[in-house]
Amino acid sequence: MLWVVLALSSQIAIGAGAQAHEVSPSIMDVRADGQALQLTVRLNAEALLAGLDLDGLDDTDRAENSGNYRELRALDPAQLGQALPRLVAAWSQSGVVLVGHAAAPLTLTDSQIPHGVAKDAPRLSTLVIRAPIADGAASFSIHWPKGAGALILRQQGVEDPFTAYLQGDEQSPQIALHGGGARGAWASLVAYVPVGVVHIVPRGLDHILFVLGLFLFSPRLRPILAQVSLFTLAHTVTLALGALGIVRLSASVVEPLIAASIIFIAVENIIKPRLGASRLGLIFGFGLLHGLGFASVLGAFGLPQGQFIPALVGFNIGVELGQLAVISLAALLLWPLLHRSWYRRAVAVPASAVIALTGAYWLVERIIG
Repeated sequence: MLWVVLALSSQIAIGAGAQAHEVSPSIMDVRADGQALQLTVRLNAEALLAGLDLDGLDDTDRAENSGNYRELRALDPAQLGQALPRLVAAWSQSGVVLVGHAAAPLTLTDSQIPHGVAKDAPRLSTLVIRAPIADGAASFSIHWPKGAGALILRQQGVEDPFTAYLQGDEQSPQIALHGGGARGAWASLVAYVPVGVVHIVPRGLDHILFVLGLFLFSPRLRPILAQVSLFTLAHTVTLALGALGIVRLSASVVEPLIAASIIFIAVENIIKPRLGASRLGLIFGFGLLHGLGFASVLGAFGLPQGQFIPALVGFNIGVELGQLAVISLAALLLWPLLHRSWYRRAVAVPASAVIALTGAYWLVERIIG
């Protein structure tokens, strides 16, 4: 069973060291000007042009067509720009944008492809697309293509705008062109629960490592609950403060500190296996840092202004469900071993060492990267 734990930790370590390849949701802002819809889409164009299946994928290096993706990544911005109309034409043909209930023809009117992106970093391009509004049409909907990963859909320039988080092959409801389609409190809460879950499993590799470090501290339920409860309380506080814009800290500071928290927890599992006030206090402090990390992700999603609190609560519930999934899976895998006399020596200590080394690698990478 030890080899299972170490293999799992190693896979997490590999993923943690490959954050540059992680798959981020695309963002689409939609604005109506009376005659047409203007769609401003920020996305990894190379991944979609290469035909990568981004649904459920957390690392482009693990995709089936990663070779095609790397070839497209090697193109300079001008060369990539010549390929973008092909992507928009495919969307037009497949009916990504429906005005009324009819597929709208799409035209690429502008694009911005960043220069000087690091070789291993995702290059996120911005496409500006025009879709004509047919006479008499009062609504539109977006059918995000299968395999395109997640999409954050945001209506702009209207009162009570519609916002949504769509998965690949998911279609939005009909959205009124002139606004008024903002979701209610319950719908917003429910919609943001999966966003929080996905941020932990599979994309929150740093948070997974930290929670596993808490789990490996002791095979007894009480210490696990005490640690996880404090961690949850702390990151809930800073998640709310960060999302509200009350507390801000640069990602260049937060991300290395999160990596350092992983190292500390794992090392303490090895050298000081007692649950004291100092460890609990540090867990609370580390939870504050992780909450700021959650808030930065949530800020990129763009919480609906009219239902900010329900959406924030839904995201936090999703985060907690993701954490519980990690702990439950670890407990299920290790249940036969938890009360063996050699559990700490043969399982908890080696696995914690792997987590500490991963955190150390990640810390260096985040400081110099």
